[in-house]
Amino acid sequence: MIKVGIADYGINCWEGGLYDYRDRLTMLKNIGYDGIERIEARNAAEAIEIVADARQMGMDFATCRASSDRQTIRFAAALGLKYIWTEQPFDGKMDELVRKVNCQIAASKKYGLKVVLHNHMGIVETPEQIEEFLVKCPEAYLLLDVAHLAVAGGDNMYFIEKYFHRLGAIHIKDYVYKDINADRLEDRIRFCELGAGEMGDLNAKILLKLKEKRYNGWIHVEQDVHLQEPAKDLKISRAFIQECGI
Repeated sequence: MIKVGIADYGINCWEGGLYDYRDRLTMLKNIGYDGIERIEARNAAEAIEIVADARQMGMDFATCRASSDRQTIRFAAALGLKYIWTEQPFDGKMDELVRKVNCQIAASKKYGLKVVLHNHMGIVETPEQIEEFLVKCPEAYLLLDVAHLAVAGGDNMYFIEKYFHRLGAIHIKDYVYKDINADRLEDRIRFCELGAGEMGDLNAKILLKLKEKRYNGWIHVEQDVHLQEPAKDLKISRAFIQECGI
């Protein structure tokens, strides 16, 4: 069963921070989302409070982040989650990244958890880097960010076909050009609501392909930049996904 959530970085940027999970989940539930991608908790009591509220509301979440990698693993295991992010720093030294991620995978496997890599501009971004990582970390999964891959020159349909069995989650997003010749990504594009930018037709194909292949996981809408109340943009994005049959 596909669940549709929100990667809420863009909402945090609009509001200046996350002030109340219950308010956020209420807003997302009213629009038609199943939950958010990640909760952040400083301690076990805070995690339990957030989770209790979410489940009382019939909402869900995919993963969590705590104050350390070790605590993140233990919280995720206790909450019955399926994956955690790897957030090991990457400065171009692939072998060092691979060593650290493989250690994280070994620690997480003890608790039945997957470790996912979020491909992202400025981190592991090019198609070649992503494939090298997946080869050298054969037990890692991919949190496929379709827009970042497209901007980096990658073929989303190729990655979905070849690595379908290693898709941990999906970030679905769209973008418009601000200045196609700008050097920096933030000067070149702006992320927008689904269907309003360059990714419209491709996103529809991606969603239909995932449905066709019976993908069973989270699809998270992510819009890094909002120019109006986030709920308005996110409602448009949810309608786009519904039009694709999800």
